[in-house]
Amino acid sequence: MNKLCYSLLLSTGLAFSAYAQEAPSFPGGRPQQQSTAIPGTADDTTPRGNGKISGVLVDSVSSQPVEFAAISLIEVKSNKPVDGTTTDDKGKFVITKIAPGDYKLLISFIGYKGKEIKNITIDRRTDVELGNVVLTPDIVQLKEVEVVGQAALIEEKVDRLVFNAEKDLTSKGGDATDVMRKVPMLTVDLDGNVSLRGSSNVRVLINNKPSTIIASSVGDALRQIPADMIKSVEVITSPSARYDAEGTAGIINIITKKNTLQGATLDINGGAGNRGSMLGLRGSYRAGKMGFNLSGFGRANYNQKGYSESLQQSRGATTPFSTRQFTDSRNSDLFGSYNLSWDYDINKNSSLTASIRYGTRNQLSTQGITTLRTVALTPGTSTSYRDVDVKDLSGTVDVNIDYIKTLKKPQQEVSILTQFSRNNRTNNFDADLFSDNNTLREIIGQEGNRNSSYNQESTVQVDYQTPIKKNQMFEFGGKAIMRQVLSDFSYYSSLNVPRPANELNYDQNVAASYFSYTYTTKNKYSFKIGSRYEYTTINADQGEADLNIPAYGNLVPSVNVSKTLKGGKTIKLGYNRRLQRPGIQVLNPNINAANPQNITVGNPNLAPELTDQLEAGTSWFKKSVFINTTIFARTTNNSIESIRTTDERGVITTTYGNIGQKQTYGANIFGNVTLFSKWQIGGGLDGYYVFLTNNSPDPALFAKNEGLVLSGRFFTNVTLNKGWGIQGMSFIRGRDVQLQGSQTGFAFYSLGFKKDFANKKGSLGLATENFLADAFKTRNEFVSPTFSQSSTNLLYNRGVRVTFQYKLGKMSFDAPTRRNRKSVNNDDVKGAGGGDGEGQQPAAPAAGNGGGRPR
Repeated sequence: MNKLCYSLLLSTGLAFSAYAQEAPSFPGGRPQQQSTAIPGTADDTTPRGNGKISGVLVDSVSSQPVEFAAISLIEVKSNKPVDGTTTDDKGKFVITKIAPGDYKLLISFIGYKGKEIKNITIDRRTDVELGNVVLTPDIVQLKEVEVVGQAALIEEKVDRLVFNAEKDLTSKGGDATDVMRKVPMLTVDLDGNVSLRGSSNVRVLINNKPSTIIASSVGDALRQIPADMIKSVEVITSPSARYDAEGTAGIINIITKKNTLQGATLDINGGAGNRGSMLGLRGSYRAGKMGFNLSGFGRANYNQKGYSESLQQSRGATTPFSTRQFTDSRNSDLFGSYNLSWDYDINKNSSLTASIRYGTRNQLSTQGITTLRTVALTPGTSTSYRDVDVKDLSGTVDVNIDYIKTLKKPQQEVSILTQFSRNNRTNNFDADLFSDNNTLREIIGQEGNRNSSYNQESTVQVDYQTPIKKNQMFEFGGKAIMRQVLSDFSYYSSLNVPRPANELNYDQNVAASYFSYTYTTKNKYSFKIGSRYEYTTINADQGEADLNIPAYGNLVPSVNVSKTLKGGKTIKLGYNRRLQRPGIQVLNPNINAANPQNITVGNPNLAPELTDQLEAGTSWFKKSVFINTTIFARTTNNSIESIRTTDERGVITTTYGNIGQKQTYGANIFGNVTLFSKWQIGGGLDGYYVFLTNNSPDPALFAKNEGLVLSGRFFTNVTLNKGWGIQGMSFIRGRDVQLQGSQTGFAFYSLGFKKDFANKKGSLGLATENFLADAFKTRNEFVSPTFSQSSTNLLYNRGVRVTFQYKLGKMSFDAPTRRNRKSVNNDDVKGAGGGDGEGQQPAAPAAGNGGGRPR
């Protein structure tokens, strides 16, 4: 612990000295934006007084704060702006030092109708408190007193893109993977793995917090989160220095629904369909300064079948071989997630929050594998049969306690954030081996693997921010993360001598510090510059052997520049460096041989990847039309790639090494339009060209590839009279380029209907997915100098489900304005698969690897 504290102090000094001559950047996350004067209004020559105007801007539909809206103070006599500001991330605004006179306020923001507040008179020391000021999005008056509004499904904010999942009808009764498929720039493959702009090295957070269940498996974690509990999904492609350095492609932050109003309420939602059922409860209670939120969710997936065929053949080998496999699978899943949170406003300047979450996942899979093998010098074709039962069980607990104190200046703040997270996992398989005569089904032997693991981390983080004048912000902080991972594995076999048991102990400590600075000019330029330094130490051993992994330090700068133009246009330019530490799924030395023809084993000596990314973007809006375009370039060195070798029997062994290099150049365009205040239409195109190489000095392992990958999405949403709503979406991805092959494209589509009850307290819905086809077919091709492999997979995912939701209780809207909540945010570690989507190899037809994963 003393070494870790010393490393933290050392890294703080290095980060400051490395950028002592530069101006740092505004932090990532939801920016704590200061009240910045609107360029072109107030200046040093404007007469000043002691008047003050303040208030809070809220959305009329969601009752949530409206951040970054423009507030202009107009002098009635001259009808000219004399001062102004923008709302912060809590919707607050304050204009001070106002001279005596008569004024009016003009309020405007993208997607909202402008608002004018008249008859404001300032005397020598007038303090005008406007309270909550309501802005209404896209309003149409249907009757004399009936108003209907519709919030945008996709929004662009200062540092992120936001998908408002609570407006999504087709995902009701589903899980987070159903939501992710509709978010611009994201791709979710057939196994639920998420990639951003073609890279699977993304960091997924839940309410700005990491979790060890996400470290273990992103796809499994997303299936634990019900779609009905997701408020929004935020995509951050150019994180600033405040974020951890990990996650080379960017950060995905899932925001769940939580009540902050006075009173008590209980929401009940559920759904049942041909492939799954779920039930969720969410309750809240708030009185005065204290509030509680409690939620529970359970989901069962059933009727999930799969089928695959694969062919492996030697190329130029002295002992030719050919192996053909057929796999039938049946899968079932049980997921649960339970959360209790508490917050308390100690006084007007201090708040305390705490939460505990438990998540559980039970996945059972049964596979029937038939293998036909031909080897030179051996007459005929040998046939083998095996039935494999895979049991993957996981339980995760996350505990957070956070303290935030506001100091004298507006937006001057110090916070202390803590977290404890632990994931326990069991991943076992048992295989029955049958004789060549499959009709008799005579068992001739058994074998299996036992792999239990845990992944634990403790985090302490301190942040401080202070404004400098009205148009600058300075922040710095430090963080310590202590991780412990254990993977214990053993084998048994009744036919052969089993492999010896072993275990991996992997302790990783990270000390980090950062500083950042933002500066906004009068001509609407904004500069955010920053630096982060992280020092990592590792103590690892495998059995009796010490792995002797050296410590390393990384300096990661970030620069973001934006310019606001006339006509609703914005231009952005950003650069950042990110790193990706290897996770336990590529470190774990457990030999997974559930399919004996495709064996996987990790490499505990892997080093982190380093990625540099440059992006430029522009957005344009006019009335109800919004368009965003981004171009980017990304280079990754020392990337972790799969190394696949084969023996004379045709058995393929996959491990991992820091042998790759990737260069990606791409563009994204998306937009949406609202027609008649009831009908939203949107969509987008994503494309990138990728160069891949593994730089292996061994000619038998060397590989390179390049190509263009395209994907697109479309959605439409119609709000009708009497509480009816219709929504449809579709997503398609073309051929994917991989390091040593390719994967054919795939598509998803869905259609949903919803009917709200007359009192708006409940609803019924119907959602359908991929209803035009019984199954999707994908094909993987893999080619190396020594062998080739092709596989065809069928995914049966036609689905239909009925959903319901009902609300009990009553809330009041006169609650005190809530303070912005912060939390620990560990942006860590590379996921499974041995690489990005750009270089990921096709999965073997049998069960995957086990173990947890450090982040």
